[in-house]
Amino acid sequence: MHIVFFVCALTSIAAVVLICLFLFANGIPAMKEIGLLNFLTGAKWKPGNDIYGILPMILGSIYITAGAVVIGVPVGLLTAIFMAFYCPKKLYGLLKPCTELLAGIPSIVYGFFGMVIIVPAVRTVAHVVFHVDISGSSILAASVLLGIMILPTVIGVSEAALRAVPSAYYEGAVAMGARHERAIFTVMLPAAKSGVLAGVVLGIGRAIGETMAVIMVAGNQPRLTGNMLKGIRTMTANIVIEMGYATGLHREALIATGVVLFVFILIINLTFSILKRRKQA
Repeated sequence: MHIVFFVCALTSIAAVVLICLFLFANGIPAMKEIGLLNFLTGAKWKPGNDIYGILPMILGSIYITAGAVVIGVPVGLLTAIFMAFYCPKKLYGLLKPCTELLAGIPSIVYGFFGMVIIVPAVRTVAHVVFHVDISGSSILAASVLLGIMILPTVIGVSEAALRAVPSAYYEGAVAMGARHERAIFTVMLPAAKSGVLAGVVLGIGRAIGETMAVIMVAGNQPRLTGNMLKGIRTMTANIVIEMGYATGLHREALIATGVVLFVFILIINLTFSILKRRKQA
């Protein structure tokens, strides 16, 4: 059994190594041919003219992921606190399966929900509040949808981290005169910071890597814009939309986009690891 477990571990490592080799072997030549600076900072994506600049897609991924974090993390964290310290047992028995069910809903279903509910809502709000007529497919719509999609990850990991904190921490805080809320937010939550941060990082990974739902609500327009009410295209959406018919340098440029996305995920994970090690030190 020791050998079986060891082989399974090696298989997991080998899968990651093979993915890295495939991405970098096919993506780096395209970056060299296009020019790394032109590829990363180019503002235009026109495959028909052999112009491949992914800056609009990079910023689109960052905008939508940041919006999802701003919307989803506070809601998810407060929900986890409620479930860990406030929720009655009968209500918990209903609420816990509901939050877990969110994780099992397919992305395409979330996309349909966004098209039918969120996009029209954004269009109505923009017309009533800002007096502008838009389609509704925008950065804001995608951020709201992804904020909902990362909720089960943030809630599940954060609640587990909060419940893992020894009850003696809470009892000691209350014994020193802290109220229930103060004991939770000044003692229990900081003690669970590492686990909560892990939930946030996993949520960011889910948001930045989401494809189908984003394609259906983000507008898919490769342009530079910071307007939350305008459409934009992410790196994942760019790959999925064009990979089916791409050939030659166009196909390699899309794989190179995957390399950039992979590096983004690595940076996020490495940052989390460094923060966690500093906390342990």
